Amino acid sequence: MEYKFGSDEYFMNEAYKQAEIAYEQHEVPVGAIIVSNGKIIAKAHNQTEMLTDSTAHAEILALTSAFDYFGAKYLPDCTLYVTLEPCTMCAGALYWSQIGKVVIGANDEKRGYIRLSSPQEKVLHPKTILEEGVLSEQCGNLVTDFFKKLRK
Repeated sequence: MEYKFGSDEYFMNEAYKQAEIAYEQHEVPVGAIIVSNGKIIAKAHNQTEMLTDSTAHAEILALTSAFDYFGAKYLPDCTLYVTLEPCTMCAGALYWSQIGKVVIGANDEKRGYIRLSSPQEKVLHPKTILEEGVLSEQCGNLVTDFFKKLRK
């Protein structure tokens, strides 16, 4: 399916392509991209197995790439598109990055930061805008399929 360039669906689909790469590499299929002024400046997917690094989540790798791109430690004018709700580690990194917006595909009922934090907690930076559910079915199905195949 084609999405209008610049839409949240368009960019989430680009993150989804990264998740598919992770899937093919036998990594938990999570993909992330970071966009600034309508341009993708960072792409990443989970690489914990390949790098033997439990912190090599798609969000962390994308943030590192974006920091390098700008030569800065804050990303207030950027948007992260991620196919699966970030864990608490990644949410903490997003807080410190002061990223402007986070767009989530599928919710993570077991490890997602939203479900693990209390309602009064501000896990993301107070100025960060959060949007959930963009291409949620597509993103969620990839993760579900991955774990079904893993458990066979």
